[in-house]
Amino acid sequence: MASSLGADRDWTDPACPVARTIDLVGDRWSLLIVRDAMEGATSFTEFRQRLGIARNILADRLRRLVEYEILTTSTAPGGKRQVYELTAAGADLFTTIVALRQWGERHAFAAGEPHSALTDLAGAELVELSPRNPAGDRLGAASTRVRRVESR
Repeated sequence: MASSLGADRDWTDPACPVARTIDLVGDRWSLLIVRDAMEGATSFTEFRQRLGIARNILADRLRRLVEYEILTTSTAPGGKRQVYELTAAGADLFTTIVALRQWGERHAFAAGEPHSALTDLAGAELVELSPRNPAGDRLGAASTRVRRVESR
């Protein structure tokens, strides 16, 4: 994916993977489109109905997600509409979506306030995501550092 996006792009912070990711999918609608694609939405109409998004904004975000190789399109049987599907890069955002969901469950709802829950297919809730080092120790901002990786 990175090769098609190019180093010559106008990145917010060219050396930071977090900044580049936000440049690609960091707006509200893009991540919600990816979330809904993970839940099975494939058509413009499905995304629009689920999100209540304006047609022009949805068209723009879908175009960009295809351009950034997060979604791919094909023509539906009958040839009248486009079908949107996650690419491998788009599916790889699953952990990001889960991390945002889990953060939201902890910090965006009052105690006892109803919200949706993500479970495995057997109905079990997911284990909380947590960065760990190779020894299995939990890591946080105070126990990590950013190391610049030079060009190869």
